[in-house]
Amino acid sequence: MRRKTFDRREAREAYLLLLPFGIFFALFVLYPIVRSILDSFTDYSLSSRAFTGLRNYVRLFTNDKAFLLSIRNTLLYAAGSIVPLMLLGLTAALLVNRKSAGMYLARAALMTPYVTSLVAVSLVWLFLYDPTSGAFNKVLAILGLPRQQFLYDRTQALWCLVVMNVWKNLGYVMILYLAALQSVPQALLEAAQLDGAGYFARLRRITLPHLRPISYLLFTTLTVECFKTFEPVRVMTSGGPVNATTTITYQIYLRAFSEFKLGYASAMSVVVLLIVLAVTLLNLKLGHQLDGEDGV
Repeated sequence: MRRKTFDRREAREAYLLLLPFGIFFALFVLYPIVRSILDSFTDYSLSSRAFTGLRNYVRLFTNDKAFLLSIRNTLLYAAGSIVPLMLLGLTAALLVNRKSAGMYLARAALMTPYVTSLVAVSLVWLFLYDPTSGAFNKVLAILGLPRQQFLYDRTQALWCLVVMNVWKNLGYVMILYLAALQSVPQALLEAAQLDGAGYFARLRRITLPHLRPISYLLFTTLTVECFKTFEPVRVMTSGGPVNATTTITYQIYLRAFSEFKLGYASAMSVVVLLIVLAVTLLNLKLGHQLDGEDGV
């Protein structure tokens, strides 16, 4: 009986500790999501709100070419960012996974872009990409190569943003992989080395399987971040040239705060939510399947 009383008291204390977060989550996460879903079925603007059913969604996928292009751009941006980030981040983590002053400096150097304001980074890269006085074109001129338009070229602009995104977030991926590398059981690595396994054999058979959980986490978080991309587009290209760099988030911003079509913007937000949810669930399912096959 005393044990049950003690358990109830612990449960009450736990709920009380969770209450502030629960209130915050309900007010600033759950409520906006529910409100956006409800508003997506209306023509909500600053002056009126009337139920319109699925009209916003039908218009999104039949008449809004800019939105469809923004989905394509966002998917390309995500694909072009996530794969290099995970490969380069893992490589960087493997290289700096040593205890020395030089490695500590290398880690700090890689982390500096990530902790820098995204707006500040966007302004710096905007200058680097400048077609007349930018540093990149000056280097090309020194090498005898033709100047590039970069952000003013429809075929290059989106990939210029991808390069900047990879550069900025490399430190984030590196530090998570580094933490995961340092949790790999050293006894397994030493035993494999004694059995004659080389570096790459140990990496493939021991290290990489232990990095799977963090890889799943990184894939999900990077996907969410790519679908949230707004500041670089707003600062560097304003979605141009000719919508070549417009993203879903930027389209939501235009519809909500330039045209004040809040219901239509809510429908766009719901589409983003569903896409990210689908990618996350697919990633989790794939992860469970692979872990089940390997017995991890």
